[in-house]
Amino acid sequence: MPIETLKSIVDYGVIGLLVILSILTFTFAIERFIYFSRVNLRSYKSKKILELDLEKNLGTIATIGSSAPYIGLLGTVLAIILTFYAIGEQQNSLDTGEIMKHLALALKATAAGLVVAIPATVFYNILMDRADRLLTRWEILYGENG
Repeated sequence: MPIETLKSIVDYGVIGLLVILSILTFTFAIERFIYFSRVNLRSYKSKKILELDLEKNLGTIATIGSSAPYIGLLGTVLAIILTFYAIGEQQNSLDTGEIMKHLALALKATAAGLVVAIPATVFYNILMDRADRLLTRWEILYGENG
């Protein structure tokens, strides 16, 4: 398999996966924001059922936030391995400018992973705070102590 084909697989595979994870994060976050704005606490007789409904998809957002940097790093490591392979094939005509360009492009996967992870982590923290506040409000108004 030619080196360019492997490079394309690494680039499009890793970046494509991160784009999909980003879309999932934003979709789940928007859905949760809408749900939280419309939740009717009176309709819940059990705190556990309310908790399950409030925390739906939050684990997925947290998982994306924690794993996206590693996916990006994997893409960077694979791209660097391919760069070293290309250097090994050049033998006598070592072009340092071309090598630096390949190494700089290899880092784009790590940057993409961070671009996905940072919003996911922020969304997760905001949404967990809102879920905790809604649970506390339910306890005060309708719970055993309310």
